[in-house]
Amino acid sequence: MSKLTDICPDFTEWPDRWMGIEPDLVYGEQLLEEFKPFAETLAESGLTKKTIKRHLTNLWLLGGEIIREVSLNNEYSTPAIEKLRQSVGTDGGPYCRHLDSEAEMKSYDSTCKKLHRYLKEMNK
Repeated sequence: MSKLTDICPDFTEWPDRWMGIEPDLVYGEQLLEEFKPFAETLAESGLTKKTIKRHLTNLWLLGGEIIREVSLNNEYSTPAIEKLRQSVGTDGGPYCRHLDSEAEMKSYDSTCKKLHRYLKEMNK
């Protein structure tokens, strides 16, 4: 994970940053474990550092949206991988409240589509 942590030193801190209430932390840690192989693949992909950082930022936003939805709907019993699969698809990801432009939304959806393809290829 050294290449990933070189590019995104705070990767392991994401669950703390997503947390609104205590149960979010455990769920966020489970979600991070599902994100980790994809994030490592991005870090090793040969894409530019800027592109990798953009994808990781979008991944962080996706995690926040998933945690928010899980927390609001008390869906902690839904496995993180299942919620992740439900959240991304061929059309992108869930609505993200933190995006201000169409370009940001396209970038976010691009990352979500890429993650969807990755999960499908890995049979996750």
